[in-house]
Amino acid sequence: MRLQNKRIAFLVGPGFEDLEFWAVYMRLVEEGARVTVVGLKAGEVYPSKSGGLTAKAEVAAADVTPDQFDAIVVPGGWAPDKLRRYEAITGLVREIHDQGKIVGMICHAGLVGISARIVAGRRATGSLGIKDDLINAGAIWVDEPAFRDGNLVWGRVVEDIPAFNRELVKALEST
Repeated sequence: MRLQNKRIAFLVGPGFEDLEFWAVYMRLVEEGARVTVVGLKAGEVYPSKSGGLTAKAEVAAADVTPDQFDAIVVPGGWAPDKLRRYEAITGLVREIHDQGKIVGMICHAGLVGISARIVAGRRATGSLGIKDDLINAGAIWVDEPAFRDGNLVWGRVVEDIPAFNRELVKALEST
């Protein structure tokens, strides 16, 4: 269990991508991390993009502080475009980033990174649907399955979850 005692905030919102949430969540738990699901409202149950699975927010973003976590993970789907509209979300991501802690983003999650203003000058990837958004925000587009740039860990799409999980676990283990 390589991530024993690591405390990880895991964002969720309406329309999250099933596999980018659950496959990554389970991998972190498997490694011994204490994962807390953070949403807009504590106790709220969110439907996934496909409608097949749900996830429940344990706490609201407005009710936590960056000091409670060693890292934050943002899965993709439609949720990032909704979550990026709330300062409680973007502020939490920005502060965790500014403290030098790991921020993991996969697929459309870069939209939250853009609104948190943490991507300028950094290598980034994600769904091709947000490539222009990342570039326009000052990021350097890289078409690779997964990689780490400082304290940012990036994953491209669902098919790249295994590579993203490897990069994320390795980054979390080293901090």
